[in-house]
Amino acid sequence: MENKKTAIIIGAGPAGLCAAYTLLTETDIVPIILEESEYIGGISRTIEHGGNRMDIGGHRFFSKSKEVNDFWAKFMPTQGAPSKDDIILGTETKKFAENGPDPEKEDKVMLVRNRVSRIYYLKKFFDYPISMKLETFTNMGFARTMKAGFGYMRSLVFKKEEDSLANFYINRFGKPLYEMFFEDYTEKLWGVNPKNIDPSWGAQRVKGLSLRKAVADMITKPFKKKDSKNVETSLIEQYIYPKKGPGQLWETVAEEIEKLGGKIIKNCAVKTLETDGAQISCVGVLHNGREEMMKADYYFSTMPIKDLVAGMGDVVPEDVHNIAVNLPYRDFITVGLLVNKLKIKNETKIKTVGNIVPDCWIYIQERDVKLGRLQIFNNWSPYMVEDFENKVWIGLEYFCSEGDMLWKMNDKDFIRFASTELEKIGIIDKADIIDAVRAKVKKAYPAYFGTYAEFDKVKNYLDGIDNLYCIGRNGQHRYNNMDHSMMTAFEAVRALKNGERSRDAIWNVNTEKEYHEEKKEN
Repeated sequence: MENKKTAIIIGAGPAGLCAAYTLLTETDIVPIILEESEYIGGISRTIEHGGNRMDIGGHRFFSKSKEVNDFWAKFMPTQGAPSKDDIILGTETKKFAENGPDPEKEDKVMLVRNRVSRIYYLKKFFDYPISMKLETFTNMGFARTMKAGFGYMRSLVFKKEEDSLANFYINRFGKPLYEMFFEDYTEKLWGVNPKNIDPSWGAQRVKGLSLRKAVADMITKPFKKKDSKNVETSLIEQYIYPKKGPGQLWETVAEEIEKLGGKIIKNCAVKTLETDGAQISCVGVLHNGREEMMKADYYFSTMPIKDLVAGMGDVVPEDVHNIAVNLPYRDFITVGLLVNKLKIKNETKIKTVGNIVPDCWIYIQERDVKLGRLQIFNNWSPYMVEDFENKVWIGLEYFCSEGDMLWKMNDKDFIRFASTELEKIGIIDKADIIDAVRAKVKKAYPAYFGTYAEFDKVKNYLDGIDNLYCIGRNGQHRYNNMDHSMMTAFEAVRALKNGERSRDAIWNVNTEKEYHEEKKEN
């Protein structure tokens, strides 16, 4: 290592791991990953509790990028295909349910899964995205349906200036549907009303989705050939998923990085960065309670930009510093509940083991609870649940801000609070709860309001630091999906390898047309 150049990579999430692996396989640069926690995978890690596995936020493995798909396939081959009459249970799942897990079968594989996610509103289910089925109108009732129809027609004629996320949605769905299916959930997620959120969030996450496109897809679907590159992501029906959750893949990648000569140091938090504004010379870290200084030739950062800039000290211009340290974030809490059964029944034509509903996740639109979304881990992979046939393992997702009432609540009280909310809206009986666990994630969602309006000043300053590459969700303060975070790492290594000074290709991931992901996810 003494004769080779080194790169310090801050964070062992998907972006940091992809950068390290690519450096090892395509350059002579040795990566050293500094991970603040004791875990691998960032928010894509998998939590284990009582023999059950919990995916933080839900991670569909679906991408329009060949480079990303090839990377996944390199570490985990895909097996198991859904049958015609069974949209959620693949052949692998059926085998598991009938025979139990096969100990001789390859453990590190991707299962083919079919996507089912719906909205729970008025204690009834609605398709996500909203569909024009008879069931939709029946569940909405005559008055709401007429109001929604006229509101949508009005939105086709009278377009609002898209100066907020609220207007972005209204232009695509009409005001009544926006108020029914978008406003409350979005406010739960971000903590502010969509009229105060920059429309670029919608342009990035749901840019290709509208009521018109949903209807068009329903009409033309029987005549279309399957083409994952052209389908709207919110309308995809199939994705792949690691047998034991997303963390299984990233732990496998981490093992390979170390085999190839890379280094991963856990419990090592970067606190300061020594820089003259043109180069970073070293970083100050807190490693297992001890302060150390570490040097490298190059630096890849996936840490929150708020913390990155604060760690640079007085060298940073005052205006850039103030914008960066005041960038807003939303934090995340999830509660895993193991229950005997759900009260909601499977009234679809989709077969499920144990007659549970077939959804991977359910968006909770009920206004009288703070719960944002519900995951059913049985439907992600049967290997996520120890007693797959007889128990239901669910995840209750809450969005909050560090230091607020939800964040400060102790685990016992929060689990009681979350369980009561779920019972209140008719999904479980608390008497059926067998086990529970709570997990908290800081800065899970970079937010698009407040000083974000001036973010370009921060971006331009960071781009001026010659040996720094900002990658990943928090590293770019961009609400990227997992595959986009990976792509920023690939682009960063490419820029370094080719001697490109410009960082445009890195920042342009998920902004150019071919990277569009028209969906709502974690």
